[in-house]
Amino acid sequence: MAFSPEKSNFRSPFKGPPSPSWNDLLLKNKKALNHVLFTMHLQSRSNKQTPSSSPSPQLRKSLDFTLPSLVSDPISLLSDQILLSILSKLPDSQRNCNSLVSKRWLYLQGRLVRSIKLLDWDFLVSGRLFIRFPNLIHVDLVNGSLISPGNAGVFCSNRLLSSHVDCNADAKDWFLKERFVLPSDEIDKGLRILASGCPNLRRLLVVNASELGLLGVAEECPTLQVLELHRCNDQVLRGIAACQNLQILRLIGNVDGFYKSSVTDIGLTILAQGCKRLVKLELSGCEGSYEGIKAIAQCCQMLEELILRDHRMEGGWLSALSYCENLNTLRFMSCKSIDHYGWFDEDVGSCPTLERLHFEKCQLRNKESLRTLFLLCQEVREVIFHNCWGLDNEMFSLSTGLRRVKSLCLESCSLLTTEGLESALLSWKEIQSLKVISCGNIKDSEISPALSTLFSTLKDFQWRPDTKSLLSAGLVGTGMRKRGSKLFKKTCDWKSLPGA
Repeated sequence: MAFSPEKSNFRSPFKGPPSPSWNDLLLKNKKALNHVLFTMHLQSRSNKQTPSSSPSPQLRKSLDFTLPSLVSDPISLLSDQILLSILSKLPDSQRNCNSLVSKRWLYLQGRLVRSIKLLDWDFLVSGRLFIRFPNLIHVDLVNGSLISPGNAGVFCSNRLLSSHVDCNADAKDWFLKERFVLPSDEIDKGLRILASGCPNLRRLLVVNASELGLLGVAEECPTLQVLELHRCNDQVLRGIAACQNLQILRLIGNVDGFYKSSVTDIGLTILAQGCKRLVKLELSGCEGSYEGIKAIAQCCQMLEELILRDHRMEGGWLSALSYCENLNTLRFMSCKSIDHYGWFDEDVGSCPTLERLHFEKCQLRNKESLRTLFLLCQEVREVIFHNCWGLDNEMFSLSTGLRRVKSLCLESCSLLTTEGLESALLSWKEIQSLKVISCGNIKDSEISPALSTLFSTLKDFQWRPDTKSLLSAGLVGTGMRKRGSKLFKKTCDWKSLPGA
């Protein structure tokens, strides 16, 4: 019968004593460990002079006093620079929790914050913003500049702006009243405080600022590179001209339902003469004409991307784009019209460096203006139509003049059919990428053999023209999309209920 003998406590006399564990060594040499930790603490804390090898009598007294804390919290011995290096490597989701450890960690966490969206204007004016976050480089002051009523039950939102609205406010031009936005003097005061507290500011978003406020920011913050101005006008743009290193500028003149302001050729000319290092420019709700766009094209020779959102340009402005020597990307967003006239000077030429042409939520109903635009963009490589109205076969056939297109994206263009798509694709000899999504009139059954052969040669191909058909095909055999005969099965006859 097999059995396992129990372990006895007998120890052979020939064996030496058992080797001590690490815990025993640490407990016996606790004093030596504390001395090492305290020496590390002195070395990390001292910036001007190095401590001697043997501490003074006064330091020995403090050594005995701080022994329990040093042993229980060795992380406190680390310097601020080491802790900042460790905390900076953590993901953003854990940084907010780390600030709850202690006041020191709260301060260190504030030093790691680079971007902030201000919601309370007094937090800026009182100076607490710079005490809490001393190393800010990106500041958004738009929401903090709005005065929202305390008992507001309506929230008005736009792609560019959002705010609470009083239920008793007038329906027309409610935002233009002083009680909904801080006055320009108060905004300028906050900008002066911000410029003095954040000299390394690189990105700023502000609303209802004046010329003097922006001049102060330009003088105190020479590293400012990105600026977004809401409710700006020609006079405000005089302050922007002092920002010599500005590279990305976003001007928002008119926002339907919120505010109205005017940016004309005068302001665009002032902008062009002052900000000659612009790389990206967005004009949202701005007015202007051929002269203003021409001034920007000639002065801002480094301009690579131009975005026009809901523009109010006069007719004939498109021809001024031919003066852009380095323009790489042209975007139209939420535009009711590209150009009213569609006039084009053939002697001027086209944009040889333009490679990307994007349309998003635009009304493409003027044939002449679209033809003029395609003549300017003959060398374009990438074309995107996203949720555009009026893009039928006739309008899309104008794109056959773009001989060097390599990538095409069509999304939510319901008027375009398979025939119109095929006529353009077969004319593009360099096409390599195609993306068709949610275009209801493009049918799989109408694809010709020539178009099918073209699809097989593409490097990037996404074909989902009819989302409903794909959904129905994917649910076959799953039992879904039925009337729910099993789920809503009758358990009793309604006539048998009392009182029926």
